[in-house]
Formats: sequence, structure tokens, C-alpha cells
Amino acid sequence: MTGGTRLRHHGYVSTETKVLPDVTTDESTDDDTPKFFHYVKKNRIAESAVMGTHVVALCGEVFPVTRSAKPGSPVCPECKKVYEGLRKE
Repeated sequence: MTGGTRLRHHGYVSTETKVLPDVTTDESTDDDTPKFFHYVKKNRIAESAVMGTHVVALCGEVFPVTRSAKPGSPVCPECKKVYEGLRKE
């Protein structure tokens, strides 16, 4: 894949990402809002939302897309660290 970066065993990761929620119960707040939103491959979002397939976040979390993040939503610290490492200076 051209333009990608090899990241652990997860394959090639595009730097084009979107923040998505991790909906595991241990990271959820009382109102069912995820505590953190994760960065995932942008081209996997629609498939996951429609088909229920799982996506892999930059931090390694695996989950189905069920919500979209709003501006200002908290981002997973590990995803943010990996994403910033992928950015070109």
C-alpha cells in the first residue's frame, strides 16, 4: 500500500482518520456516552456502522462503530499519541 505506514501487526494504516467511539462498558459514563473516542481508518467507518463489522483503532482496540464523535469529544490518549507520530512534520 502506498502512502501508508506499517503499524504493528494491524497492517497498513492510513493517516486519514476519524474519531470514533469505543463502546465498551468499562470506559462508558453513566449516560451511555463513551469515555473516549478512538482514531480508526476512515474508509472502514460506514461498513462498520451498516454491517456491524469491527474496526481496529490506532491503539489496538477492536469494536463496532455505533456512534460518531462530536467536536470537542475526549480522544483516547494512546490513539492520539500514535496519530501524532504518523503526522508529517
